[in-house]
Amino acid sequence: MNRRQFIRDVLLWSAGATLAVPRFTVLAETLAEDAPQPLLGVAKGGDYGALVTRVLQPLGGMGRFVRPGDRVVVKPNIGWDRNPEQGANTHPQVVQAVVRQALEAGAKKVLVFDRTCNEQRRCYANSGIERAVRDLNDSRAVIEHIDQRKFVPVDIARGKALTRWEIYKDALDCDCYINLPVAKHHGLSRLTLGLKNTMGVIGGNRGSLHHDLGQSLADLATVVRPRLTLIDATRILLDNGPQGGNLADVRRMDTLIAAIDPVAADAYATTLFDLQPEAIASTVAAHALGLGEMALDRITVMEA
Repeated sequence: MNRRQFIRDVLLWSAGATLAVPRFTVLAETLAEDAPQPLLGVAKGGDYGALVTRVLQPLGGMGRFVRPGDRVVVKPNIGWDRNPEQGANTHPQVVQAVVRQALEAGAKKVLVFDRTCNEQRRCYANSGIERAVRDLNDSRAVIEHIDQRKFVPVDIARGKALTRWEIYKDALDCDCYINLPVAKHHGLSRLTLGLKNTMGVIGGNRGSLHHDLGQSLADLATVVRPRLTLIDATRILLDNGPQGGNLADVRRMDTLIAAIDPVAADAYATTLFDLQPEAIASTVAAHALGLGEMALDRITVMEA
């Protein structure tokens, strides 16, 4: 039984049933075994459409992750009522390029969403992401608002801080989940990168997780498993995150980072802020759970 069939059979969310997520043998784990250490693509440039193509080349291109007929979720950060230059959300041109490539790889549907912090309609509009997806003029590309009825209780078997939480059904019931965070400062976790972006697919009182946020994010990462993590560092927010607002806090870097290993992606992105991976609690906790590599000398970086 494949992952999608399993969830279809047991995810009776409308009836209030709970979900115990097993240890799936997902593509990310399979691909990670291809090399003795994680492979990470890094690319720089001002043409963000071309940049997405280039950063994925060392990993085998989008076709390695999206198969014809797949139902794909692209999960950017759309959390804040900020424009693209303010660096609080994933850049809309990057989102558009990732969605376009997933469609070109044969995706049956590409769904884009986020559980925002500011008012959802303003976030979707002012981030530029809603227009970027709709401008593709492809009925298979859909950006939609969160539907509270789609949060389902999930048992987190390997969790240490979290053993159960509500997670968005579409993030689980898809063939390919692509994590597309923006790299930025965060007042509580120091940085928000790939692992932190999972907060946008969980329900409940997210603020209650902040007392042990690093371990909570690692626990969530045992059940929310992206096939691909692509970190947007075209503009990084250096201070006053996660919301920002002051352009003086933004550094334009025109950089993208792509990896199968989500921990390696976060570890490398941390260095853009003159920090080491050990400074980020979620990276340390996820590494301890065996979810990826955090030692920079054990990560193969290929600049495209």
